[in-house]
Amino acid sequence: MKFSLFRKPKQPTEPEKPAEPPQDEPKQELAGTPVEPTPIPEASQSAQATVEPTEEPKQETAEPTGKTYLKAMPLKDLADVEKVKDEVNKGNIIILRVTPLASKSVDDVKTAVNELYQFSESTGGDIARLGEERVVICPKSVRIWREKTPAPTDDLPTAAPTAA
Repeated sequence: MKFSLFRKPKQPTEPEKPAEPPQDEPKQELAGTPVEPTPIPEASQSAQATVEPTEEPKQETAEPTGKTYLKAMPLKDLADVEKVKDEVNKGNIIILRVTPLASKSVDDVKTAVNELYQFSESTGGDIARLGEERVVICPKSVRIWREKTPAPTDDLPTAAPTAA
């Protein structure tokens, strides 16, 4: 059974009746003593009656399972940008390590990141930097939270001499 924090449970159309034990069932005996079936408390019966599985929402992904995966990938070459785009189009979240390509060419890293930025803008996705060597790219259904820090109101110190 799958649970979701964002889906509302379906309201039952008719209250289900509690299950009753069959009348034809013979009583079990343990060491010559008859054993009666234990009745289920009324509260747990009503809780079981209201829980129904929810339907999976249909996503616009090429992946048949409809699941979103978080994948970590290295960016070794500019050709890897297409693999990243394919994964994001499938609905997956990609954490891209750019250090392997940066060791070869910083200009290629800038080109790749700019291309991925334009791709995420065009698809309605999101992209953000994670530290010095990683970038996260998300599909349309996922937003990256960014902490908003207020701009300082004090004058910042500079190395330039001040006019007195």
